[in-house]
Amino acid sequence: MSKILFVTGRLAHNALLNILKNMDPPFSYEVSVLPISVAALMNVTWVMSQLRSAGDADVVILPGLCQGDEKVLAEALGVEVKRGPKDLKDLPSFFGFSTHLKKTKPNIRILAEIVDAHKMTLNEIVNKALDYKDKGATIIDIGGPNKGSIPNIGDIVSVLKELNLCVSLDTFDEKTALEADKFGIDLYLSVNSFNIDLAFSLSCPVVVIPDFEDKNLNSLERNVARLRDRGKKYLVDPILDPLPFGLSESIGRYVEYRRRFPDDEMLMGIGNLTELTEADSTGINAILLGICAELEINYVLTTEVTSWARGAVRETYLASLMNESARESGMLPKGFNLGLVTAKDTPFEVYSEEEIIDIHKKVTDKNFRIFVADGYIYIFNNSIFLKGKDINMLFQSIGVNDPGHAFYLGRELEKASLAAKLGKKYMQERPLDWGYLSDDDL
Repeated sequence: MSKILFVTGRLAHNALLNILKNMDPPFSYEVSVLPISVAALMNVTWVMSQLRSAGDADVVILPGLCQGDEKVLAEALGVEVKRGPKDLKDLPSFFGFSTHLKKTKPNIRILAEIVDAHKMTLNEIVNKALDYKDKGATIIDIGGPNKGSIPNIGDIVSVLKELNLCVSLDTFDEKTALEADKFGIDLYLSVNSFNIDLAFSLSCPVVVIPDFEDKNLNSLERNVARLRDRGKKYLVDPILDPLPFGLSESIGRYVEYRRRFPDDEMLMGIGNLTELTEADSTGINAILLGICAELEINYVLTTEVTSWARGAVRETYLASLMNESARESGMLPKGFNLGLVTAKDTPFEVYSEEEIIDIHKKVTDKNFRIFVADGYIYIFNNSIFLKGKDINMLFQSIGVNDPGHAFYLGRELEKASLAAKLGKKYMQERPLDWGYLSDDDL
C-alpha cells in the first residue's frame, strides 16, 4: 500500500485532517504542517527549505496553488511530487472518489443547422460551420426559407465539402435539393407523401417523416415502406412536437416506432423543444439525449437561434456523451462531470461555520478572507469577523479606504453573493465554475 505525505499550512491543517478522515482512503498518509498560515502562498523553493525529507512516503502532495516546478522538489526528496486540487474540498474527487469513467466520444451524429443560410454570406456560413464542428457537430445542416430556393446552394455545398465537412440540406424546395445533390450533399431533410418521389432523384440518403396532416405512425410507415421497397437509404424521424402541444404523444411515436422497427436508423430533431421552451437548454438537452440513448437514436438535429439555446450544439455533444457513458457503465447520468451543470453547481464540500470560525482564530494578519456557506457570506481578518447576505452592508462594515483594495473586495463580494444565491462553489480569487461555458472564459 502506498503512503502519501500531504503538505499544508496552519490554517488548512484541521480541515485537511477532517477531509482525509471522511475519505477513508485506500492508502496511508501523513500531514506535514509547514510554518506558514496560507498554504496557497507557498512556493517550491520555500518548501524545499522547510521539508528536508519525505520520510517513508512514496508521494508528496503539494497545495494546488503552490508556485514553482515540483520536479525540482521531487529530485531533492527522491520521490514523486504532485500538486493537489486548488480547493482543499476537492480532494476526494482529485483521488477519483466522486467521478465515473466516461467515453471519449459519443456514437451519436449531430446535425447542426445553419438557419437561414440564404441570408448569410459564404464566409459567414463557413465560420459558423467550423464553429459547430469544433463544438461537436458531425454534419453541417444547411437550412433555407420556408418557401423558396437557396440561390447559391451549389457554392455553399462545394466550399463546405472542400473543408471535408459532411453536409445535409433542410428544405422542401425541389430545385434547391436537386442542385445541392449535384455537389455531393450527404443527407436530405425531409420527405413524406408530399414530396417522396424526390427521394428517388437524389443520390444521398433522406430523412423520412410523417405526413403533415397525419402525424401518426400509419403515414410514417407508409412513407418508409415506399423507400424501403425501392432500396432507398433513409433515416426515420417521427417528429418531436413542442410543449404543451403533443410532446408526450410524439415521444410515444419514437418509442413505438423503435419497438416495431428495432433496426431502422432514426433521427430526432430537438429544436422544437430547446428553441420553443423558454428555459435553459442544458437540462432539456440532457433529457432528450437520454431518450436517444435509451432508444438507440443515432442522429440528432439541433439549432442555436434563440438566446436561451445558445450553446445547444456543444450541450448536445456533452449530453450524448454523458448518457451513453451512463448506459454503457450501468450507472445514473451523474458524477461524470461533463460540464452540463452551468447556472448551479455540481456537489461540493463546504466549510462549516465551526471550521470557518476555527480558521479565523488562527489568522494573524489584516488580509481579508471570504467564504460562502449555507447562503451566507463570511468575511474576516485578524480583527474583524462578519457574516451576512447583504454585500453592501458587509462592505460598509469592513471600513476599507484604499481604492485598489476596495475594488478587489467589492469584486470578490459580488462574486460571493452570486455564488450564495445560485448555490455555486466560491473560492476567493478564483472564477466561478460555469460548467462547459467556463471553457469559453465566460
